[in-house]
Amino acid sequence: MKIVFDSAGETDILVYPAYVEETFPYKLRDDRRSAGTVTWLLGRTEEERDVLAVGMGERGASTLERVRRAAGSAARALRREGRRSAVLMRAAGGAEGSIAAADWAQAWTEGWLLGLYRYETYREATKDRGSVELALRSADWPELSREALEAAVGTGRVRADGAMLARDLVNESPVTLHPDRFAEWMAEYFDREDVPVKVRVYRGQDLADREMNGLLAVGAGSKHRPALVEIRYEGDPRLPMLALVGKGVTFDMGGMNAKTAGDITDARMDMGGAAAVVGAMDILVRSRAQVNVVALIPVVDNVPDAAAILPSTIIRYPNGLTVEVANTDGEGRLILADALLHAANLGAAEAVDIATLTGNVGAALGLGLAGIWGDEGMSGRLVEIGERNGERLWPMPLMDEYESELRSPYADLRNVGRSPYGGAILAALFIRRFVAPGMRWVHIDMAGTVQYKQDESYSEMGATGYGARLLADYAAERAGDARDALKETES
Repeated sequence: MKIVFDSAGETDILVYPAYVEETFPYKLRDDRRSAGTVTWLLGRTEEERDVLAVGMGERGASTLERVRRAAGSAARALRREGRRSAVLMRAAGGAEGSIAAADWAQAWTEGWLLGLYRYETYREATKDRGSVELALRSADWPELSREALEAAVGTGRVRADGAMLARDLVNESPVTLHPDRFAEWMAEYFDREDVPVKVRVYRGQDLADREMNGLLAVGAGSKHRPALVEIRYEGDPRLPMLALVGKGVTFDMGGMNAKTAGDITDARMDMGGAAAVVGAMDILVRSRAQVNVVALIPVVDNVPDAAAILPSTIIRYPNGLTVEVANTDGEGRLILADALLHAANLGAAEAVDIATLTGNVGAALGLGLAGIWGDEGMSGRLVEIGERNGERLWPMPLMDEYESELRSPYADLRNVGRSPYGGAILAALFIRRFVAPGMRWVHIDMAGTVQYKQDESYSEMGATGYGARLLADYAAERAGDARDALKETES
């Protein structure tokens, strides 16, 4: 997936962004300039190169997500046709509405690389061994020095790589990426000497000593040991600690409340929250972001076995709450509870948990939006970031009166409600009970956004990598605010 600058070699294709009601080098109707369209204009002679016109809509309505989608659509169109190189023909000095040139270049890079992604680990006969090289011409970017242009492209690459890492993890087979291997892989991947990262894996007696009884209960039916993986990155240890908590159920059969659908291959994707946190940490570490973040990833299988947890089991948590497991398929909230209690023990000032938690959220919001609950300030910032980077969120209510659904005659709480309604809200209310007083918190339910059901602008059908860029951006912005506050205090 090479991106080159001022390449002297001949390229197969000229890629032109096409805006509505603006001059264009070729005859092109306005309906072929609307956002989301791609149009081939084939050369009439061997000397005349082929052109791919990429619809951008009205220039004044441009957004970074529209740029990403256009780039992804262009890259996918070229790959489908077996083309191997292209040059981006940006009009010299052309302003992109309110978007800065560096941001436009970064967004195009992200979309281009994400659009070329294919998960091919297990492909043989159908494997596509080629890619599409993109050339950028420095002369088209007079607002930027060559170094600034390369830096923008480099940033876009790091961000795309983080999202693609998350995609790889979510797409991976649970036979390969089981709890033992996932925990080992994280420890190996983040074992780096050049950055301040420390990884600790809690298993077995470590979990028992810390009363992480949700993990121990959910993982009881699997031959693979449950684990809590702690990844600490202290780019700036002066700052308040942010905890990113990602649900890592590598296969969710539902436990004793076994899933009965004809096709449950998607059950391997129940670690989408964990993948999002890993992708975010990858972006932060590789960019050497000045943040103070701890990733907490509870990893487990939820499968039925003679040793598996039974419905009606009572779990005791170290914050004094007991939970009746009314349905073993409501396992995600049981392990997130462990991780959030651990976040408080580490001294986290804020926590964001992200999980493929309920099908209910997809029924409410569809597959293009994740739901978010919790602290209004944090939610507002994350929603704003999601609108910029395409990983969108919708604020959802914490309805206190719904908590009656979680009452149990046998314990302090049930893990699921009795009603078929409001399941995503009930899950958020349950998780809230394990957030320490004084720790700001939001919960993101990304069950609907973890995968595309069909090919989209910058993704093929399969894992989206949702959340990696969202969480990384939030961590970076939050750290910037904290540094500003420190400066005011010190001055």
